[in-house]
Amino acid sequence: MPFTNAITADKLVRLIATPRSPAIIDIRGPSDFDALPQLIPGATRRSLAQLEHWAAGTPVLLVCSDGRAVSQGAAAWLRQAGIAAEVLEGGMAAWVAAGRPTIDIAALPKRDAVGRTLWVTRARPKVDRIACPWLIRRFVDPQAQFLFVPAPDVLDVAERMAATPFDIQAEGLRWTHQGERCTFDAMIEGFGLAGFTPLERLATIVRGADTNRLDFAPEAAGLLAISLGLSRAYADDLEQLEAGLLVYDALYRWSRDATSETHDWASHTPSTKRVPA
Repeated sequence: MPFTNAITADKLVRLIATPRSPAIIDIRGPSDFDALPQLIPGATRRSLAQLEHWAAGTPVLLVCSDGRAVSQGAAAWLRQAGIAAEVLEGGMAAWVAAGRPTIDIAALPKRDAVGRTLWVTRARPKVDRIACPWLIRRFVDPQAQFLFVPAPDVLDVAERMAATPFDIQAEGLRWTHQGERCTFDAMIEGFGLAGFTPLERLATIVRGADTNRLDFAPEAAGLLAISLGLSRAYADDLEQLEAGLLVYDALYRWSRDATSETHDWASHTPSTKRVPA
């Protein structure tokens, strides 16, 4: 039974990457964080010393090492300031003990002055260049910003803007295709999310659509069709990205919860006929 204003790891893993997910804030001190340099997917680190400067438009979930005094005290302070705040029961220790996914901090790019990561890729995205921003926004950095520029300018923009390039052909680039595996695959593995079943299912669909191997998954052809349609429906890449995020939100929920569910006309036929009154 969780403490008042606390949620369990089992509940949190079902909230991550959904519209109902709270803003997850890791408030572990330097020594605790160095002992376990990983983050819950979607979490942001903040200093407890700056508590009075926090602001949030969504409910907050605080994560400390054990879910006790540090996060309980901070959550109580936020609640009295009018911010809905809960804590993760058992803290980071309980999350890891439950075998839940974590983000490898060593893989994260350097953040800007306000704590965001900045990414750059080719303009006119289709599959990978929408799937990867979705993965980053939902599991790595909710505040991540994306630049879409002409392909020949990606590396130059990356250098000038201190942005991380992805999904381009370049020698030694980390976030790009590797053999038959696409950039989405590289990010799942690189950020430490390999083995998380819903993402692995989704990755197969993305790989099939992005590499024109529609035999990989029945859903790949549908994703390709939707992606090509979105690229024609939106002239602005950022508007297309926002629309595409909803597509991947739906595919993620299908991959997590609905792979065995079917839908046909017969399933909506009443089992008995209604007798007129």
